[in-house]
Amino acid sequence: MRLTILGGGGFRVPLVYGALLGDRAEGRVTRVVLHDLDAGRLSAVARVLAEQAADVPGAPEVTVTTDLDEALRGADFVFSAIRVGGLEGRAADERVALAEGVLGQETVGAGGIAYGLRTVPVAVDIARRVARLAPDAWVINFTNPAGLVTEAMSRHLGDRVIGICDSPVGLGRRIAKVLGGSPREAWIDYVGLNHLGWVRGLRIAGRDELPRLLADPTLLGSFEEGRLFGPQWLQSLGAVPNEYLHYYYFNRETVAAYQRAEKTRGAFLRDQQAGFYEEMKRPDASALAAWERTRAEREATYMAENRDAAGAGEREEDDLSGGYEKVALALMRAIARDERTTLILNVRNRGTLGALDAEAVIEVPCLVDANGAHPVAVDPLPGHATGLVCAVKAVEREVLSAAASGSRTTAVKAFALHPLVDSVGVARALVDGYTAVHPGLAYLR
Repeated sequence: MRLTILGGGGFRVPLVYGALLGDRAEGRVTRVVLHDLDAGRLSAVARVLAEQAADVPGAPEVTVTTDLDEALRGADFVFSAIRVGGLEGRAADERVALAEGVLGQETVGAGGIAYGLRTVPVAVDIARRVARLAPDAWVINFTNPAGLVTEAMSRHLGDRVIGICDSPVGLGRRIAKVLGGSPREAWIDYVGLNHLGWVRGLRIAGRDELPRLLADPTLLGSFEEGRLFGPQWLQSLGAVPNEYLHYYYFNRETVAAYQRAEKTRGAFLRDQQAGFYEEMKRPDASALAAWERTRAEREATYMAENRDAAGAGEREEDDLSGGYEKVALALMRAIARDERTTLILNVRNRGTLGALDAEAVIEVPCLVDANGAHPVAVDPLPGHATGLVCAVKAVEREVLSAAASGSRTTAVKAFALHPLVDSVGVARALVDGYTAVHPGLAYLR
């Protein structure tokens, strides 16, 4: 089975390949094709993968290419993990937003809109090429903003594109552990959009244990989201939000923490990873050791500004191991081998949430089999959550419209309608700022 990874020179690709090395079942991946526009980054990542596979018999063969069509032909699965504009683009997203006093995070608020406007045209081109060159392939989308990009690609690939994120899985795992249950045996009642969802129940052996958690402030304060949001707020909500909702519920505090930070997250990762790729130019350097050292620092500093704003302290060691690659491979195996499983995924709504239309991509538990991912029926969201989901989905639709039409006016509308952008004037300034620094937004007119 052939797996193509778009963005194959990306820093987290070794996580995916490392997970593949442990797969010995029939119908496993035997060939991995890495595609990237940067040949130097491809070479660096290929070195890491070679060291990972050195003592593993039958490790998947790895090839690299900068030719997108070549990468797609013959693919059974395509992992899309591109970053349009690179980490310099992410750092610019943050700077422009913070200069206007609003959030520049890469998937939330102004930064997420800017990233989406840059990424959607490229993702649509990829989707069209997949439909033409590998019509039977399944596309698993890692690219952020994951829900928005998946919806853009679904207009050309239908249900054969599925978006993934490890945040809901990690949240469910932490709650299950606090409650003394096995994460593998827990049913997580999670509903929303990507980076905008809530755990409303967690069933262990058929019993919903979330009310027991919400009734105990000590238990609530014992895991990351409890420290991030505070037990009192979680009790008020009657649910446990995805960590990214901290940007909404504590927006002023988070923006202030970002403004105090020595570097934004994007600038930190840009400089850190530049050091890694520079080190990889030395033929005597241990690629795997350098990658593992860099990754450990990356994971430990994840959402550091939010934890600073909340006084939540350092991350737990269990949360430093990533997880999105495990979700992706579980999804791929379930489809390829018809190994039925349940995963929280980004898929088309199909009537699951009554407040949204059928084509809207949402993030919910899905039953997965050889025919793809099928969203599970869920109860309606409470009013406050429905309002936020509908508002953000409306913004996503304006982003898709602006990307399709090239309309600067529609791009301004997307920014202005977002709950975290509080002024049409600010929205206009953001569009001016982003188009000035991003060549990828030159299409807006």
